[in-house]
Amino acid sequence: MSSDQTISQTDTQIFGGENTKSARVPRPLGQAMQRGFLCRCPNCGDGKLFRTFLRPVANCSVCDEDYTPQRADDLPAYLTVLIVGHVVIALFMMVETMGGLSLWGHLAIWGPVTILMSLALLQPIKGATIGLQWALYMHGFDKESQQEYI
Repeated sequence: MSSDQTISQTDTQIFGGENTKSARVPRPLGQAMQRGFLCRCPNCGDGKLFRTFLRPVANCSVCDEDYTPQRADDLPAYLTVLIVGHVVIALFMMVETMGGLSLWGHLAIWGPVTILMSLALLQPIKGATIGLQWALYMHGFDKESQQEYI
């Protein structure tokens, strides 16, 4: 492919090889994920993202952004297990090499640490996942492209 035939991320290719520019405005990925991690609306940063612990609001109370198309599914839980598992195992191994604790001592420390870290990280990671989906126009966050096919 020559340089004039390459298609950028904002281009769409039409049948027959013609290229047209899409009108999507790029959304800041890092800012959207940071706002989501802080459990705030990825669009405005002011409205709350969750109405209960893991249930997102349908619309932002400040900017009215629609969050019903989000599909976080199992990614937040998977990432939480991945992060907490690595941190807890590393700390466990460090404590074990420094001095031997009894089995009950390990259970008393690492059981609660694992549960508390998981509960503390699950909601922010889900918020960051929703921010990622919003910033990349994933699933139903791209209203213009959905209306073309209806």
